[in-house]
Amino acid sequence: MDNNSTPVQHKRRIRYSGTHPKRYEEKYKEANPDKYVETIEKVISKGNTPAGMHISICVKEILDFLQIKPGQIGLDATLGYGGHTLEMLKCLDHKGHMYGLDVDPIEIVKTKERLEKQGFGEDILTIKQMNFKDIDIIARQVGPFDFMLADLGVSSMQIDNPKRGFTYKYDGPLDLRLNPEKGISAADRLANVTEEELVGMLIENADEPYAEKIAHKVINMRQAKKNITTTTELRELIESVVTDIPKKDRKEVVKKTCQRTFQALRIDVNNEYEVLYDFLEKLPEALAPNGRVAILTFHSGEDRLVKKSFKALKKAGIYSEISEGVIRPTMEECNRNPRARSTKMRWVIKA
Repeated sequence: MDNNSTPVQHKRRIRYSGTHPKRYEEKYKEANPDKYVETIEKVISKGNTPAGMHISICVKEILDFLQIKPGQIGLDATLGYGGHTLEMLKCLDHKGHMYGLDVDPIEIVKTKERLEKQGFGEDILTIKQMNFKDIDIIARQVGPFDFMLADLGVSSMQIDNPKRGFTYKYDGPLDLRLNPEKGISAADRLANVTEEELVGMLIENADEPYAEKIAHKVINMRQAKKNITTTTELRELIESVVTDIPKKDRKEVVKKTCQRTFQALRIDVNNEYEVLYDFLEKLPEALAPNGRVAILTFHSGEDRLVKKSFKALKKAGIYSEISEGVIRPTMEECNRNPRARSTKMRWVIKA
């Protein structure tokens, strides 16, 4: 090397930060499942969901009930990661057509690309950015449908990404909207809600035992000009109101209270009960005779709405059969995917 020449500075590439990276952005191996198959398998084998992925729940139970046949027209009303859609498309064997709906403008693009790579393009699959409460619109355009699925759970990609504000585990904006381009965020909601209304929201949407304490603290902070704008701030607020719990039990109580509070806010900002009510009301008209529908719910409020609607419409003669009870994931599936534990499946067949 010439004495006058400048040494070349080599930039060290950013490495995977240990076996348990803290930042979402560092989990690039898990976020690229096609490239890092072994890493993904290890994460799943430990009972975890890899970052950027979603493990579909009750796939066998859903397919066993829907009895999909080549040539039929189907709808995945809540597309998400597309795992259920992929399995239903396989049943169609490139005959008939599948439609998928989702309100999330971020994930819907990724899912469409993912399914196209699997060989399911627009000749067999049409994806639309729509709320599933608008099934009457899509049914008028392309229906009625022979089979349908509605998975009411929030996808793991949304929960795990701190930028979306769905998780208390990482710091991020307190957003919680399934479509961040519409409506108001959870932070804006907390900035304007009354104490009485917040108590009602926490109790109705999540049966939160600390509802009154949490609501009172939110209002006190607001009066002190300290609005809650991040996930960490809300978690810290919750930690400050459960101080009556013995220290050895406090961590678990904080965890459960955070889960319930975030759930209650998410249901509220996305109008989830109103959306589900509209969907159930419009469902019969969107179905072909003998059309089959499976619905996955993840908390008691959703399940009550589905159960009540199915029973009433069967009594009215609109549905010929409904599931007598709930179908749950197997213990093996719950061990493999802990997020499946709260799942309840109900089904219905149109007369």
